[in-house]
Amino acid sequence: MRAFLYRYFGKAWLGLTFLFLYLPLLFMMVFSFNSTRQDAVFTGFSWRWYEALTRDTKIVEGFWLSVKVATLAGVASAVLATFAAFVLVRYRRFRGRTLFSGMVNAPLVMPEVVIGLSLLLLMVGVQNAFGWPQRGMLTIVLGHTLLGMAYGMVVVQSRLLEMDHAIEEAAMDLGAKPFQVFFLITMPNIMQAVFAAYLLAFTLSFDDVVIAEFLSGPGVNTLPQVIFGYARRGINPTIYAAATLLIVSVTVVVIAYSVWVARQTRMREREIAAATRAELAALSIK
Repeated sequence: MRAFLYRYFGKAWLGLTFLFLYLPLLFMMVFSFNSTRQDAVFTGFSWRWYEALTRDTKIVEGFWLSVKVATLAGVASAVLATFAAFVLVRYRRFRGRTLFSGMVNAPLVMPEVVIGLSLLLLMVGVQNAFGWPQRGMLTIVLGHTLLGMAYGMVVVQSRLLEMDHAIEEAAMDLGAKPFQVFFLITMPNIMQAVFAAYLLAFTLSFDDVVIAEFLSGPGVNTLPQVIFGYARRGINPTIYAAATLLIVSVTVVVIAYSVWVARQTRMREREIAAATRAELAALSIK
């Protein structure tokens, strides 16, 4: 009996967990092809709601706005997260380190409602003082950058902690300047983590509705805001179609990224093995 539990219980529990997580998404994807607005009875297969999606200007404009905001916020978050992680890992002692670390990590544990409200007050104060920036795309990008930087820093920081610091020290012993060490030694070794931080920040920005709701201006609505507005007014299968396309797109990107990481890992392992064999061959010749 114990052997049976060890062998099958874990697999069954894992299967039920995945079923709990993904079964609602599967139902939504199926009903995006429903021929009527019924949300409980599948009346027939149809592309009706996908055709309606192409004619819905709010969703289309919201999608492209979300892509622009997420791209800009992802790039800014990855850059700032890299520098913040490098400072915290490579410089263990400096004045204000505890305060700096706490401020960078604060968005991780702070409710998004509090973040959005505080940013709204800040933007209104700056606008009243200087007349800029107007609430819109720029303010949403700034708010999403604040959130994405905190999450991205965790990813880059973990990679920097695993990286052998002796490589950087050897480069400096050979005469490399600090900025040369950073861009020629450190960055290539942590590039996968930086890209992962970008993807994480991009996903958080594209998915966020709370901060965008506080920082958006008149006529500026991201895709999550549009979907949330539609959902409050009742059932709209067009939302199912939009969500299905997003799920498929994200799945393709995740699979492609996983394949790329696996190939990079195998390539690095082959290079290490080749270098080891060459070193052993040189030692044997001597």
